Amino acid sequence: MRLVIIGAGFAGMYAALSAARLREIRGVSPSQLEIALVAPEPTLVVRPRLYERKPETLTAPLFDLLEAIDVSYVQGSAETVDTKSKLVKIATAKGTKKTLSYDRLVVTTGSRLFRPNIPGLAEHGFSVDSLDDAITLDKHLHGLAKRPATTGRDTVVVAGGGFTGIEAATEMPARLREILGTSAKTRVIIVERNDAIAPDMGAGPRPVIEEALRKVSVETRIGAGVASLDESSVTLSSGEHIETETVIWAAGIRAAPLTAQIPAERDSFGRLLVDRCLQVTGVQGVFAAGDAARAACDDEGNYALMSCQHATRMGAFAGNNAAAELLGLATRPYHQKTYVTCLDLGEAGALFTRGWERNVEMVGDVAKRTKREINTVWIYPPRAERAAALASADPERVTDL
Repeated sequence: MRLVIIGAGFAGMYAALSAARLREIRGVSPSQLEIALVAPEPTLVVRPRLYERKPETLTAPLFDLLEAIDVSYVQGSAETVDTKSKLVKIATAKGTKKTLSYDRLVVTTGSRLFRPNIPGLAEHGFSVDSLDDAITLDKHLHGLAKRPATTGRDTVVVAGGGFTGIEAATEMPARLREILGTSAKTRVIIVERNDAIAPDMGAGPRPVIEEALRKVSVETRIGAGVASLDESSVTLSSGEHIETETVIWAAGIRAAPLTAQIPAERDSFGRLLVDRCLQVTGVQGVFAAGDAARAACDDEGNYALMSCQHATRMGAFAGNNAAAELLGLATRPYHQKTYVTCLDLGEAGALFTRGWERNVEMVGDVAKRTKREINTVWIYPPRAERAAALASADPERVTDL
């Protein structure tokens, strides 16, 4: 029997760990139940941190971990999935093709930044969505120091006032001072189409966020979007023209395109609809987790967000359930009633909220210490030691905050 997991993000990593854990508990050998993880590299990109300095350091190796728990690593990118024949076609780094059969499949292909057809965005926009994007932006920022000091050089516009946009923007003033010097007249501006900053966070945390933006001198343009941009400026839908050589797009994500290979219903974000055990609705033998799945967290109408917090736990349940079906065991319904957010606010600290109502629990330096612990400890892979790694993947305990 073979269980194939596509993707080495947070959901894929925990799907592999959890499936291997159940296999170990039941005394089944790797030869009886093979678990294979398909990804371009055996590396976890610590995506929630890509707004930070030195993005090239924000990865964690997975090969030794996978080897320690007897999960086979298959290098390559999954191109197509045939759910009738139960085959995955993979493109390797060398340009060759290979086909991998499966008995159960877990789709954890994550998400991609949504880039609308705005004039100039593809040519001149930056992002912190992927490791390559974040490295490109970092190189661009350091390259600004070699350019003449102008308003455009010293101005950064962040398109999108949600979680990612706020973290990128509030980190930017310190990054610019480090690169351009304290004498540079730097500006950072967030552009948000909605009538308030952080539209998804609600009214409770907003005063804390707005005060933090003032503290770190980040300007906002509310009720306007980016209409067009070029290498030296951006024009907003309000008609305002801003000189800038750096526009960071942070305005929405969609499930990775591979979800379209699964003959199932998807939501407006491209996420596969799944049942409570994370099996794709109407497709036997296929599970989905993380940003690839629209999953109910509880019986109160709350659905998992496209976040690391939800991806890790969903991955653990999906991996466990895929393995359970192959071993003739009962599956476990995914549930995640606890929900917290921890928003980095740069030199203004951080904001920690709890519950779907986002009740503010911590702010400032206290919340910043929690954010650092989340970013540097909690979201990293367990050590590559078999017993400890498998113990970390109990679905009921993963991301149980």
